Amino acid sequence: MMQEWMRLDAAVAAAGSVVGKKEHAGPLGGCFDLHDESDRFGKKTWEGAESEMQRMAFGLALSRCGMADRDVGALFAGDLLNQCVSSAYGLLSYDIPYFGLYGACSTCAEGLLLAAMAVSCGVWTACGAVTSSHYCSAERQYRTPLEYGAQRPPTAQWTVTGAGAFVVGQAGRYPERVRICAGMPGRAQDYGINDPGNMGAAMAPAAADTLRRYLAATGFSPRRYDLIVTGDLGFEGGRLFCDLLRAEGIDLGGRYADCGQLIYDRKGQDVHSGGSGCGCSAVVLAAYLLPRMQSGELGRILFLGTGAMMSPDSVKQGENIPAIAHLLELESPKLAGAERS
Repeated sequence: MMQEWMRLDAAVAAAGSVVGKKEHAGPLGGCFDLHDESDRFGKKTWEGAESEMQRMAFGLALSRCGMADRDVGALFAGDLLNQCVSSAYGLLSYDIPYFGLYGACSTCAEGLLLAAMAVSCGVWTACGAVTSSHYCSAERQYRTPLEYGAQRPPTAQWTVTGAGAFVVGQAGRYPERVRICAGMPGRAQDYGINDPGNMGAAMAPAAADTLRRYLAATGFSPRRYDLIVTGDLGFEGGRLFCDLLRAEGIDLGGRYADCGQLIYDRKGQDVHSGGSGCGCSAVVLAAYLLPRMQSGELGRILFLGTGAMMSPDSVKQGENIPAIAHLLELESPKLAGAERS
């Protein structure tokens, strides 16, 4: 049988995060690099604002590791909008080969996984991974324009206005940075969920499947990790995720967190089941999790990017919502003297 998980030898050389007003007002607000109180970032349209967030976030990441366009072999980028236009327009100013991705909310993990694979096998010495979402552009595409004032069900999640960007390099070149030491691509899962107001329920089985397969393939235990993070199941999906794992005898033992649960104050900001969108896990990883790993507060984590692979048309046609979850194992540079994966 083909081995599904892979050893990787990559490092996150630098990261950048840009968010909107609501995200800056949340519990992690002080962690993000840049924000805009208007959510427009100087642009006339919400879609233009989302593109600008990507441009700004990747520019920050490049500057932090002292790189220019010529130093980056490829960009892996995507977003929620049709034909990934936020990424295509937002990254036009960078003279770097571009791969457009659509992994819905799993795009951050997908881009990082592909970038880490590329540098680990020596195709390039460095790659970029960028993604974003914007509450207003996503609502207009997937649901209704904001002016309509549609009521949201309790299981609904709030699309994060934010962009996260990462420069991934060969681990040997960045020994003092957080290492991407292993990964596993997800498999599309369809458990019959067709409610677009409950993305957590659609994505939870995919996250449970990927984590179960990874632990079985590697022989590792959840106790190996300081944190097992999904992005982003929210409160409803997070509960289902833990229930599904417990049914298979896997207890996360208080090591579980979800980016959609971390980014907002659930009661104070009225986000119902938490955050979602490509930008959710990207900005939480870039601004909150990676710094904690860099400092040694967290030694080793599993990061599972989860995505609901629907489209506006598939929802209107009543189709089920397939989902996917990609996994990365990240290691703090403070573990350099400890056992490697």
